[in-house]
Order: sequence, then structure tokens, then C-alpha cells
Amino acid sequence: MNLGRRLIALTGAIVMAGASAFAASIPAQAFTTIPATGIFTFTTSPGILPAWSSADIVLVGISPGGVTTTTYDTSATVTLPIQAKTFTANATAGGFRFLNTRTNQSVRCQVPTIDTRARVVDCVLADGSNAEIFAITEIRSRTKINNDDSKSTLFTGIELRFASSAITDRLNRDLSTTVFSPSVKVAVGDLLVTR
Repeated sequence: MNLGRRLIALTGAIVMAGASAFAASIPAQAFTTIPATGIFTFTTSPGILPAWSSADIVLVGISPGGVTTTTYDTSATVTLPIQAKTFTANATAGGFRFLNTRTNQSVRCQVPTIDTRARVVDCVLADGSNAEIFAITEIRSRTKINNDDSKSTLFTGIELRFASSAITDRLNRDLSTTVFSPSVKVAVGDLLVTR
């Protein structure tokens, strides 16, 4: 074996050992799902809701989640209760759906999970598949609040964009529209999790 191949093999072994050591350093209980409470809210960015409305697209809450709009329908706020936590993934209850009011077609985002480390919001779709719907492109701040009974973490300024062109293509196809684009900031939100 020549020197170049030995270096590549040695480098690969070092990387694998480092990855194994990192995984081993994370306690097993970190991956245990635990009950949690809190709330995840996000509000559509300026211009998003009017653009969707012009294409007959609205956001509808799936209980116990909810959607409220401003007086002149300039923005919508989605509110979802937190139910459980697994490491950095925070599971909600309910969800929301995109609805085309002209055709009555909809795409459901059920039990969204907000993963602050993976920087995604994924959902269970109506067909039972799981999809990353939003990418978290920024988290402005994170604050920890600990007391004797609980530990809380507040994330603010969570910037959301559609996760990929594949998800916007699916939304456009399933809702008979062309209004969804992966290149724009969709919303900004906050996440409060208490365990």
C-alpha cells in the first residue's frame, strides 16, 4: 500500500473513531422522549399571507393548534402546544393545513416537530409520510430558565423558509397553484419548551 492510501485509511479511521466517541459521549437518556409543555408560534412574514390569499390559499388550524389572522389579513399566526421532547426535537399537538379555498384541496401538516439542532420543522402528512416542511435558517436567541421544579428554554426569532424546492413543488402541485417558493422567508417564530 502506498503512502497516500495509508494516509487516507488513517484519516478515515480517525474520523470514524471521533464520530463514535462523540456519539458515545451523549448520554442515552438524551434520546428518551419526555413529556414537555410550552408553545410554538410563528407569524407569516410581510407580504406572504396577501400573496397566498391572492392565490386562494389560507392557513387553517388543526386542533388543538390554531391560526389567527390580523384584522386586514396581512399576516397569520400559527399556535401549537408542545407535548413532548426528545433531545433537541420538540413535538407539538395538532397542526395546520394549507387550503385552496377555490378547489378545496389541502395539505396537512400534522403534529409538527421543531428540531432546533437539525434546524427543521417536519410534519406528518395526510398519507402518513414524514416531510421536512420548513428549514430553520436562523435562531436569534436562546435563553434557559431553570428553577427547582422545571427547566425551560426560550428560542426567539426563529426564521422559517420552505425546506426545499421539492416541498414547494409538492405544495404547488397538490394545491393547484404556483404561489409557493423556496427562496423567501415564510415566517418568524418563537418556541418555549418546559420539561
